[in-house]
Amino acid sequence: MAKFGIGQSVPRTEDPKLITGSGRYTDDIKPDGQLQAFFVRSPFANAIITEIDLGEAAEAPGVVGAFTGEDLTRAGISGIPTYARLTNRDGSAMAEPPRPNLAVDQVRHVGDPVVLIVAETLAQAKDAADLIMVDYDPIDAVVDPAAALRDGAPQIWPEAPRNLVFDWELGHEAETNALFDQADRIITLDHVNNRVVSSPMEGRACLAEYDPATERFTFTVSSQGAHNIKDRITKDVLNIDPESMRVLTPDVGGGFGMKIFLYPEYPATLHAARVLGRPVKWAAERSEAFISDDHGRDNLTHAELAVDADGKFLALRVDTIANLGGYLSNFGPFVATNAGNRMLSGLYTIQRVHSRVRGVFTNTQPVDAYRGAGRPEAAFTVERIVDKAARELGVSPAEIRRRNYIPPEAMPHTTATGLTYDSGEFARNMDDALEAADWHDFEHRRGEAAQRGKLRGIGLATYVEACGGGGSEYALVSVKGDGRVVLTVGSQTNGQGHETGFKQIISEHLGVDFDDITIIQGDTDAMPTGSGVGGSRAIPVGGANVADAALKIQERAKARAADMMEAAAADIALEDGRFTIVGTDRSVTLAEIAADLGEEIAFDEQGDFKPPASTFPNGAHICELEVDPDTGTVDILRYTVVDDFGKVLNPLLVAGQVHGGIAQGIGQALLEKTVYDEDSGQLLSGSFMDYAMPRADSLPFVDFRYNEIPCKTNPLGVKGAGEAGAIGAPPAIINALVDALSVHGIDHIDMPATPSAVWRAIRDRRIEQAAE
Repeated sequence: MAKFGIGQSVPRTEDPKLITGSGRYTDDIKPDGQLQAFFVRSPFANAIITEIDLGEAAEAPGVVGAFTGEDLTRAGISGIPTYARLTNRDGSAMAEPPRPNLAVDQVRHVGDPVVLIVAETLAQAKDAADLIMVDYDPIDAVVDPAAALRDGAPQIWPEAPRNLVFDWELGHEAETNALFDQADRIITLDHVNNRVVSSPMEGRACLAEYDPATERFTFTVSSQGAHNIKDRITKDVLNIDPESMRVLTPDVGGGFGMKIFLYPEYPATLHAARVLGRPVKWAAERSEAFISDDHGRDNLTHAELAVDADGKFLALRVDTIANLGGYLSNFGPFVATNAGNRMLSGLYTIQRVHSRVRGVFTNTQPVDAYRGAGRPEAAFTVERIVDKAARELGVSPAEIRRRNYIPPEAMPHTTATGLTYDSGEFARNMDDALEAADWHDFEHRRGEAAQRGKLRGIGLATYVEACGGGGSEYALVSVKGDGRVVLTVGSQTNGQGHETGFKQIISEHLGVDFDDITIIQGDTDAMPTGSGVGGSRAIPVGGANVADAALKIQERAKARAADMMEAAAADIALEDGRFTIVGTDRSVTLAEIAADLGEEIAFDEQGDFKPPASTFPNGAHICELEVDPDTGTVDILRYTVVDDFGKVLNPLLVAGQVHGGIAQGIGQALLEKTVYDEDSGQLLSGSFMDYAMPRADSLPFVDFRYNEIPCKTNPLGVKGAGEAGAIGAPPAIINALVDALSVHGIDHIDMPATPSAVWRAIRDRRIEQAAE
């Protein structure tokens, strides 16, 4: 094994730079002559624009330009496209109205951008924005997705009658219904998957530059993939040759899915830079981000589970209303449908699944991917209704799952939704978690808490997700003449530690120290393609391509080492970082081999791996908590996780990803509540004063463990790990909370289970019990 090779807990090499303030983020870049952009946004959720008067603002001090939607249209700039087109249940196409970069005739949510103003300084741009006169004629708004479907609801788009974007289904309805007819018991559950705000540490930002001599843009943007931004914005929005733009993404302070997409600010600032002939910078302030970034989740779901007399699951029916906001984001329809609904079989031998999803327009922010992108929504539905079934049948949460798990010997297993799991030992993960959490002694702890006036609960949730699939990823490994290695990779780190992981793979296969490895990413001129980051693909796909390229170089280096030492190539092995003749002490390093070749680039190889299928990480979460019935406060006391991520590249990195995902899951389950005023459509939770984020004291110590069950469809044996914590945590927490509240006969509580919501649930149930 190399000094810092695969399987070792190597600290992140990126961290010293970032924690000492040496990181370079988009807003840190300040070219000469830079101008500042500011967007005038709609104060109304739904209104007709009758007039825009820029006259006074255009003459304000420092102002160099002001642009409307009509200006962009005249320049041949198209609106923001949708890349997730669906077919309705009846075979018709979904509604697909345009999404303008700057609103022209109507605004459809608070924060909808209307005018771009550019000035020498941000303060001057803001002052001038106050002088812009936009005449709005407000009309009724609707923010609740169920209400938006009702007769008489405000109509948001003429292309979508009754605000219905699509009516989509998955599975065989008749076969599913037939199994329900045979069921001994039908379990039902209505629940909310609450809307969340992504809130990365670094907000969205972009810097647009245009060189009239070459007629070429340079666009620096905080993103999850420079090539994705370049390809979409050039081909589909600006309608220009892709080679006329270079996109750069430097350090990124978090994305969580939200930074994958195109936003109206990007083409608008690019247009301004071209017209004005100077660089134009825009960076979202936090309050602006709340009303301009895409949000996540926001589903209303009715689920039914058919169970036979032995507690075996027969079929699952799910009916969801998905809020897509006032416009369609790039992949919003996909996230609400195929991204998550194919996981509705969970870990179980369920025979049939039928899911119906109605996507709905409302006068709220667009909704798209947020960490997990549909899989957390599906896992929450499955694990909550499974837990409810256990309670209604009088079976323990562990036992009902054990009866229904897909056994290891059934692998590969094709689920009721058509996915094929290649590997997994689901009962083993659960049993290990139960033991680590001291599950069987819980009732003793519950009794002790009751003596202190507290309600103690324990909750189990298991999960599986599909990730690490899709297309290939660009990875070029080059060995210079001095033995230093350069990796050019199309992935884009957002803080996950990819640089460290890639270095471990190269060190493993080429015996090179970390200090001699350079990683290049986030530059479309440096590589022909790149898929960025999303769907936990960086290591399963990007890493597999890095390994493939490194192994090709290893074979070539062995052949050259054999020539240098006058041996057979078959007798050369990489041992302790040196190419050694097996059974002897004769060896050379990669640097010595490269120097012997006498070339500027000694070796140059590109990875060639395209995943044949997704990977399917899975695991078990157990949460133990206490509730103060007098205040509704929830205190998480213990949190145990046993995951299967296949072969673990770096246990330290994986643990960090799990911890971060659990933190976001805790936020959604207990704290984060996006609230719109039902009458005006105003966002009432538009700052961290009103929107509760998890803090250090919200998070428990996480007892994280894993079982390595190698993925059979990935050459590294790895399964994606980036989203798992956010998938398993919400149902585990709510299952534990329901267990604590079950003493009052409460069998469900929606997310976020804030102290006020918990207190009201207890109060209302006590009133009901007193009246019985």
